[in-house]
Amino acid sequence: MATIKDIAEKAGVSPATVSRVLNYDKSLSVSDETRKKVFEIAEELDYKTVRERKKEREVGKRIKVGLINWYSEKEELGDPYYLSIRLGAEKECYNKNVDIVKIFKQDDRYGINQFDDLDGIIAIGKFSEDDIDTFLSYSKNIVFVDSSPNEKKFDSVVIDFKKAVLEVLKYLIKLGHNQIGYIGGREYVGNNKRLVEDEREETYISFMKEKGLFNPNNIYIGRFTAEDGYKLMKEALQKEEVPTAFFIANDTMATGAIRALYEANLKVPDDISIIGFNDNATSKFLVPPLSTVKVYTEFMGATAVNLLLERINDNREISKKVIIPSELIIRESC
Repeated sequence: MATIKDIAEKAGVSPATVSRVLNYDKSLSVSDETRKKVFEIAEELDYKTVRERKKEREVGKRIKVGLINWYSEKEELGDPYYLSIRLGAEKECYNKNVDIVKIFKQDDRYGINQFDDLDGIIAIGKFSEDDIDTFLSYSKNIVFVDSSPNEKKFDSVVIDFKKAVLEVLKYLIKLGHNQIGYIGGREYVGNNKRLVEDEREETYISFMKEKGLFNPNNIYIGRFTAEDGYKLMKEALQKEEVPTAFFIANDTMATGAIRALYEANLKVPDDISIIGFNDNATSKFLVPPLSTVKVYTEFMGATAVNLLLERINDNREISKKVIIPSELIIRESC
């Protein structure tokens, strides 16, 4: 598809001049000969304005987008974070009259070979280089959500984990906590199971060392599930010295951790304070209601759709990385 830049190069004028000519800008001071030349080249190259392309899509072929989730359907049900991102993207696609194809991971593979007419892809989660190469074979228009594998090449929508974690830890210290534990998980991508670095854990370690409060025995790592949150908290309670507060990497794990504290007859926050991450829909209904970091997951999904439509409709070549702010929500668990 021809671009304004293509016309400009062939006509020997600037892209700005081409744009103003094609948009019938009467204030543009340019000769009739140049105007005629620009229009002739545009016709020769079969150039269509953004408005014309949008109109064609309205009356013709609808845009078709693949929503690729790095989780299986079963795994997604256990993690409201990624489910909410996908639902936000689906809602925005519906609002913009965009057709979608939902693609989930199956046995470490993504069954997209039957969808060879995708106009673009929204990849939710973390992916290996091989995964990304596979996606590129179906579409060059890719937006990543919750990861940013190549900022110079791909659009992405992420949150500022570092800033959010620092806000949590500073708040707990302000409350008088010096022994702060961390409960988190591990994630892997690709056939070789490459470990994905978790900025929450890295920021926790860096900050606690900086403050002279770091104790490696206060870190507990498992999977991002309620079951492991429960198991890891029970493990922590077996030690002689137990932190007076825990930052937990997601609300799902925090739910399990609070259950373990309840069974041990420990009160939250009187005995141990808890802050989670994500602000799941059920977090405010826990006993006690969970303090957490609110992540605007549905908005992340919607933002990804709009970035992708920019790529498709406007032929934008420069990539964008959008950082969505988060918010510390203080409830009764700390």
